[in-house]
Amino acid sequence: MTPNEAVGRLVDYSAEFGARDSDMPFMKQLLGAAIAKQKEIDEVIVRAAPEWPLDRIAAIDRNILRLGLTELLFADREQVPAKVAINEAIELAKTFGSASSGRFVNGVLGAVYIELGEPGKNEGTARKKAAATSKMPVEELAGAVVYAEHEGEYYLAFVHDIFGHWTISKGKVEHGEDIAQGAIREIKEEMNLDIEIVEELGVNEYIANDSKVHGGKKKKRVTYFLAKSPFTEVRLGTSGGLDDAQWFPLASVGDLNFYDDSLSKIVIPAIKALAKVREKQTDDPEKPFEEQKPVENRVESHEARMERRGGRRHR
Repeated sequence: MTPNEAVGRLVDYSAEFGARDSDMPFMKQLLGAAIAKQKEIDEVIVRAAPEWPLDRIAAIDRNILRLGLTELLFADREQVPAKVAINEAIELAKTFGSASSGRFVNGVLGAVYIELGEPGKNEGTARKKAAATSKMPVEELAGAVVYAEHEGEYYLAFVHDIFGHWTISKGKVEHGEDIAQGAIREIKEEMNLDIEIVEELGVNEYIANDSKVHGGKKKKRVTYFLAKSPFTEVRLGTSGGLDDAQWFPLASVGDLNFYDDSLSKIVIPAIKALAKVREKQTDDPEKPFEEQKPVENRVESHEARMERRGGRRHR
């Protein structure tokens, strides 16, 4: 069916099953978003359930996953909290799918939810800790917020993932490398930029699924740096899960859609560190700081809005 035919079918079914007229705008919006984002959503399904090719997933389960992921990845968190999106999809699977559909949908959406950083996980009853993280194997990663100066302006380089977020280029530290060397190599491989480390910004730790390790989980520890690069063309490498890489003027960074933890723990500190770098490069230290201040305020205001809403803003 074409998108218009799909909407027509939705209208017919809504009338047949007595849906309220007030529900129609939401249903049309959800259907339209699922159709528009189908390619990206199907890529997420493939990544989250690699042992299940799309054509082997039952049509009911496949389309419930598409609806659930549309809400999980692209919906307004105030309108559809992440946990609500997952629970509703599971209930649909139990009602209309097979005996195993609920477990399958729960597994796929749960994996994506963890990759998103478990938005809203602290709402309601506190989650029980599965195991002491100190006993988990640790994988060291390194990345960098890369900046460049061009025609008197500062730019930052970020990569875009298939979950719809701009994020910081990073990768696994190889055997024999120190963390800074790993960051330099990863930025070259992922964005084709030759960087010079300026300073360390901080460390972010999170738990990831890994079927190859005992217990099925491991701790990933990412060390981030502020790094300088020439203002050259950014070319995305072959890393999985990414679909774009770009330079952004410093003034526009506050409008980008970041993960909450990377925004507060890495991006904002990087901008503040860059402001200090600018102060050292001028005879008038107050001017760069005053020019930078509105940008920091915009990013911090974005963070505050996200905290009040309990989720992330999508582009």
